[in-house]
Amino acid sequence: MSDTARRAAGLSHLRDGDLAKGDPIPLPLTMAAIYHAPGDATGFNQYGRFSNPTWAAVEGMLAHLEDAPCVAFPSGMAAISSVFFGLLKAGDRILLPSDGYPTSRGVADRYLKGFGVEYDLRPTASYLDGGFDGYRLAFVETPSNPGLDICDITAVARAAHAAGALLVVDNTTMTPFGQRPLDLGADIVVAADTKAPNGHSDVLFGHVASRDPDIVTAVQDWRKTTGCIPSPFDAWMVHRGLETLELRFERMCASAGVIARRLQGHPAVRAVRYPGLEGDPSHNLASAQMERFGFLVSLVLESEDKAEDFINGCALMQAATSFGGVHTSAERRTRRGDAVPPGFVRLSVGCEPVEPLWQAIKASLDRLG
Repeated sequence: MSDTARRAAGLSHLRDGDLAKGDPIPLPLTMAAIYHAPGDATGFNQYGRFSNPTWAAVEGMLAHLEDAPCVAFPSGMAAISSVFFGLLKAGDRILLPSDGYPTSRGVADRYLKGFGVEYDLRPTASYLDGGFDGYRLAFVETPSNPGLDICDITAVARAAHAAGALLVVDNTTMTPFGQRPLDLGADIVVAADTKAPNGHSDVLFGHVASRDPDIVTAVQDWRKTTGCIPSPFDAWMVHRGLETLELRFERMCASAGVIARRLQGHPAVRAVRYPGLEGDPSHNLASAQMERFGFLVSLVLESEDKAEDFINGCALMQAATSFGGVHTSAERRTRRGDAVPPGFVRLSVGCEPVEPLWQAIKASLDRLG
């Protein structure tokens, strides 16, 4: 049995050992700002900003997947911010991807600079070039969103550590079922569980994972002090979603591979990026460090108008930002400011049966003329 299969099999049974006769098998939702706390206020729940049993349960599931302690947050950006603000200080310099999620760069530019933290940018595909001397922290998103370029996590971790830098990997696009950055040498994983882990596009959530207890303590303290805490109801929803993550992720990745290969042969499509394609620039490295190739596909159409017509004309596709839900969705990414061609579309493949989904995609492409 593979390690991934073992983790998937145990995910829905983590609470079994704590169940008493008559207890509900599904996780109960605990909505509480205060707890009964007589006497010495240590060793149990006291206040809703400090702890919550529903948080603890979802953090336990995430820790089971990451094989590391996890700290839950109300969004992926909150998780990223906890790393930046919990670990950095004035005079530090960090390295960010120039082609990753733009809001991560926005935090650095709009807020970190004002606190005396400087940053540089580097493309994901050439992230090793230039070394890491002088950096307190290197942050990568691999595959990059939306371009799907990849960097060698093991090599980057080795070089960053040699220069005294921490390595943070945003693993949102892959989840622990598709890629395991901590096993590859990263110090910290951040992720938006808003996406595939929750899977139903109805919750914002995120987490930080690390095997370094000092890092875990720092982000926990930042959460507790600033009040950047997740809603118990949102945590309960993510807990439910995680129970089916492996099943959904497997289907989404398999369907994405089929669709990416077929998109290559369609005359309306000028370019396709998907790490699972043998001719993709990321394929060899993806095969070495990823367990799946993911559910995101990028394609380029002739123009901005063609991209919009394709998205809006597909019967089984939602025009929406974000990704990772059960519904197939797509977005023309220039409207978010990404440095991509006008006709660039990020396609998030959902859980629909692949043949009807492909027929709907093909029909919309065929109508472009």
